[in-house]
Parts: sequence; structure tokens; C-alpha cells
Amino acid sequence: MHREFRHLTSLKRGGRAHDPAGILATKNGELTVRCPACPRPGINLPENWQSAPQEKRYLYTLFLALDACFRLKRRMISSVEKDPGLGVDWGYFVESEPFRQYLLSVTDQKEMSTCSGLAALDYANTKFSRGYAATGVCLGVCSRHEIVQQNGAADLQVGERYANMDYCFASLLRHHGGGLEMVVSYDIVCQWSKLVIQRVKKLPPLVRFCIAQHMVRFAVPKLHIHSHTKHCQENYSLNYLPGVGRTDGEGIERPWANIGATATSIRVMGPGARIETLNNHWSHWNWQKVVGLGRLLARRLSLALSERSVQWDSFEIFSSKQGTQVEEWKAMVLAFERDSSNPNPYHIPTSGITEHDVRLRFAQEEAGAAEESAEGLSGISGGMGPSAFIGEGLDIEDQQLKIKAMAIARKTDRTAAQETTIVEMRTRLSHSLARFRLMQARYMPPVLPFLSHRVIPDEEDIESVPLLLPSSLNSANRQLCGSSLGKIEYQLREARCHRFLDELRNLLFIKSRLVGYKDRNARHQGANTRTRTLINRNEDKIRLQVDRYCRAWEALQQLSEDSGSDRMPVDLQELKQEHVRCMEDPDSLTKKHVRRLRRMERGREDAITVSNEERTSGDEEDEDKEGEQVVAKEGYRTVSWLWTNCSGKGVEGMNEAVRVEWTKAWARLRRWTEEVELVKEEMRRTLVSLRHEARCWETRAEVKICAAPEVSAGLSAYAH
Repeated sequence: MHREFRHLTSLKRGGRAHDPAGILATKNGELTVRCPACPRPGINLPENWQSAPQEKRYLYTLFLALDACFRLKRRMISSVEKDPGLGVDWGYFVESEPFRQYLLSVTDQKEMSTCSGLAALDYANTKFSRGYAATGVCLGVCSRHEIVQQNGAADLQVGERYANMDYCFASLLRHHGGGLEMVVSYDIVCQWSKLVIQRVKKLPPLVRFCIAQHMVRFAVPKLHIHSHTKHCQENYSLNYLPGVGRTDGEGIERPWANIGATATSIRVMGPGARIETLNNHWSHWNWQKVVGLGRLLARRLSLALSERSVQWDSFEIFSSKQGTQVEEWKAMVLAFERDSSNPNPYHIPTSGITEHDVRLRFAQEEAGAAEESAEGLSGISGGMGPSAFIGEGLDIEDQQLKIKAMAIARKTDRTAAQETTIVEMRTRLSHSLARFRLMQARYMPPVLPFLSHRVIPDEEDIESVPLLLPSSLNSANRQLCGSSLGKIEYQLREARCHRFLDELRNLLFIKSRLVGYKDRNARHQGANTRTRTLINRNEDKIRLQVDRYCRAWEALQQLSEDSGSDRMPVDLQELKQEHVRCMEDPDSLTKKHVRRLRRMERGREDAITVSNEERTSGDEEDEDKEGEQVVAKEGYRTVSWLWTNCSGKGVEGMNEAVRVEWTKAWARLRRWTEEVELVKEEMRRTLVSLRHEARCWETRAEVKICAAPEVSAGLSAYAH
């Protein structure tokens, strides 16, 4: 009775009682609550919207978000024959029978992600699908208003397969008019979007036709993009995509939070009852969103107007200091937006050969070796070659530094969750170290006397255990390990030094922006505390990068001391604390150096190079006071080598970093400006859509369905 009542209520609200064709003429997806703010050609768009100027076309963009939830399972209980459901195709789920026939025609797909750290695609081959008729649900919503789309949900059978997502995506597009531009956000879109057009063309005719009618752009939600590679962050970010305003793409996650409470109940339902229940809950969700749309859009417009003014003031100050380069940078951004094959303006070129290139070269050399090397290093059990062995050791060293940084930063006020995280990281690191020691015993015979005890000595943290890589041995022992290990470590260390410097420069730029924002905008205790927390978090990352570089640089120094023709010079400089500063920050000098500089100015001392390394026999006295740092005056200010050596191009490399910061600032200003116009357009569309719905009900009130006067009067009253 409850299911019948729910079904009849949805029919009544969908206006099916006022249709002379009756209930059986109900179309797929018709018993849903639609978004009044999204563009609908012929209903809420201007008549000439297709001929709008190119710079205004973004106002008529459809924003969609896709995702899957693995909580909404259903056990292998009942069947479609026993529990067929009432009007299951008329709501938010795809048509059940055509979808089932399509899945039978789909073979296994290779779809493991090569980019994202997310585990979504790993579920495709999981064993946890056993005993379940459905392992979850994939869903599409409008990403700006979070309203579930018509026929935009589908069951998952063995994880988040492309086949299910493709069908779901194409199915919901049928209910949107052709010619609309679209922005589709999905947490693994960098992989899914590569061949999606070709896959959609192979879908059944029921959903195949629609994709060619839209121009589609793809993006990763703003929160999920931090788990992706640098390439994805520069090419799929909603922060840099033109015409998206301040869309975050995370709107798909909020319906999951709302529907998750039904998971326990629907898990043991039949197929029909489960779909009816989800349809009913999503209709309620959509109706709540429609009712609250006025307040939501008003808040967004107020925020966008305020932040646009702040970003404009900041951008004007920044641009005024860049001179004639602004127009060149602006042209570079616009060229990239027109054609993504042009240079990416948001990308900072890496300096020197990358670590990936070095590892690839060594792997190719080892794979092409026809016989064992002279040192007898090939053929080691486990298939780990020399470069893989050294690479794993460097990865373990990197994890040690990361754990040490976390332990020091949170030593005093560490929460239980943070303590658990550190313990879990130490446990994983101990397993990696044990595996590394087995390989080390074969590759590095001189360290065998040091490996006879436990992997982790008593009363010593795992992050403090020495790894005994070739750089930590003396020259004689390194020769006993084989000359190739030292060369491999040297080249990998050199590549890592360049990478750490690139990441350090980026963090210093972020620090500059955070400090500037705090000085301009943070007022009162709450705002200052939040901003200071962000700055401190960024400082922790800066210290970690400094430690990584210093460890790698010291290893390079040790490896370069080997004598012979294979000696490799170090072309990277030592990184001291006074070098770690933003470009606009003044450097510092010790009081001893200041006095010497003053004597030089007065002619009492010859002009000599003053460095922090210089010491005389009397300099040891009162070292703390003499070593106290003071800010250098502008006349003595120098640029840190960290910036002069940027990208290996001197001033040009430094200019590249400034260019990236400027393009990001311009992107922020443009996104907030677009947000203002988008919200105003959404406000207009909402009112027009609601007036259209009112006219539809007024028309239904005038239709005479039944000759009985009491029935006609009731239908007319309900419609009004």
C-alpha cells in the first residue's frame, strides 16, 4: 500500500491525471523534479541565445557532475519477475531492460587509472562484488545546483566501470536540448574522457544520438584534483577553465551524504522496491533544492560581488608591476584556451632532466642488457634491477623525512587520529624497509655486517634508521658495490634536487600570496587565526622540501668525491636558511658582516667577498650574538640563487615563475567575474522556468478529462 501511494503521488505531481493519453503515455524521466536554474532551450533561454557573442556563450553552459557510490548495494534477493516495480523508468534510473541488454554486450574493459591516487577504478576487479546484484549506483547531477538528473542513475555490477558511467552520462543527456555547451566534472575524468566519445557512439540507439549535439569540456572536481598528477592539475582544473565561474564540481558528493542513510534498508530490498525508494528520496531532495534555490543564489551573488572587488584590487596592483609583459602573458592564456596544444601558461618548466626520465633510461638499459653485468648484479630475485633498487631506497628515504616532519610538527598537540596516521605510516615503512634490506644484502656486500641485527634497532624510530645507500659509504666500499650503483644514485639524486627546487619555489610563491592576503584582508582574531594556520601549514611543506634537497645535495657531494675519470661535478649549490625566501623578501646578514661592510664603505678594509662560511680564529667567541640575523638594506640586498638559477635560465626562469603567478591571479579574477554573471543569469532562468511551469498547470486546469463534473472539478482545483 505504501508503494502504491508513493507511485500514485508521483503520478499526480507529474500531471499525469490531466493528460488525455493517460498514465501509460508517461515518458521516461517524466516523474522527476527538474532544475529550474539550468539552461533549457525553448523554455528559459532567450530566443537569440545561439547567436550570442563568444565571450557571453558561457552563460548558456550546462554543468554536470558524475560519480559513483558504493554504499547503495543490493544483495541477490528476489528478482525482477517477483518485484518488477512501478514506473521505475519514469524517474531517475535508466531504463532497466535496455540497460541490462547493453551490459551483456560489453566485454571486460581495461580501465585502471594511470594518474589519480583515487581507488575508484580499482573496484572494477574487486572481489567484494560477490553476493551482490548491485555493488553501488552511478549518478549524474547538475554540478552548480546539485539536482539529480532525469534517467541519470544506473546500477553498478562489478565496480565503477566505464560501461556503466557511459550509459548513465548519455542517458541523462537525452533530456537536454541540443546545441548546449557542457562542462562535465568527474573525479577520474582525465582517464574516462580519453575515449568517451568513441565509446558513446557504440551505445544502443536509445541513448547514442545525443552526444554529437553538445560541445563537451571535462574537468576534475576541485577537492579531488589534489590527488591527481601535476599535469591534470594544470589541464583539468576548474580554476583555470574559462566560463565556469566558481563551480567546484563537488556537488555530486552532497546527494550521496543525503541518500547514504537508506543504504541499510535498500540492501535487502527487491529490485523494484529499491529503485522506487531511491526515486522517492531523490524527488524529495530535488524539491528541497528547488525551494531553497532563491536563498542559495542570493548568497552566491553577494559573495561573488564582494570577492570580485577584492580580486580586482589585488590583480591591478600585481599587473602594474609587470610592465609590458602583461599583454604577452594575456595572449598566451587566450591562445591556450582556444587550442590546448599551445603552451600551457599555468605550467612552470622543470629545471634539468626529470627523475622520471632518469629512471626510464636506466630501465631501458637494463632491459636491453644481453648478459649479466660485470658486477653480477642482474638476475637478482624479484626482478628488481639496480636502478629500481636505488629508486626504492630513495623513496624510503623520502618517506622517512615525511614521517619525521609530521612527528615534529605535531609533537605537542597531536590528536588520536594524527597519532594513528603516523603509526600506520611507520608500519608501512617498516615493511618497505624489510624488503629493501633483502635486496641490499645482494647488491651491497660491504654493508652485510651492519644488516645482521634487526631491521629496526630497539628504541629507535623507523624514520631514523640509516639506509646505507652508496652515498653513505666511503669510496673504497662503493667500489666494492660496483661502480654502476654510485652512478645511478648520483643521477637520480641530481634529478631529485631539481624537482625539490621546483616544488620549493612553488611553495614560496604560495607563501608570498598567503602573507599578502593576511596583511590586506585578515582582521580580528578569527580571520587572523585561520590565515595563520594556512601559513604555518605551508611553512611545514617548505621545511620538508628544504630537508629533502639538503639530504640529496649532501649525497651528491659524497658521490662526487670518487676519484677517477668517472668523477661527476656538482652543479647545484648548497641551500642555507638565508637562501629560502621569496623573491620580494630581503636577505639577511649577521652583525659581524654588517660591521665589515661598514668598514669597507669607509675605506678601512679592502673590498672582499663576504660569506657566511668565512671565520677567523676570533670569530668563535660570542658566536650567538655575532651570528644574530639582521635584515639587509636595499643597497646590499641580493637575489637568492634559488631564483637566479630557476629552470636553469637565470632571470628568464624567474620570469616564468612570475608569469605563472600572474596567469593564476588573472584566472581568479575572471572566474569571480564569470560567477557574478552566471548567478544573475541563473536567477533570471529560475523565474522564467517557474512561470513556464505555472502556465503548464494553468493549461492542465482547463483540460476536460472526464465527463463527471465532480472529477473534472477536482482535477481543475488540484491544477490551480
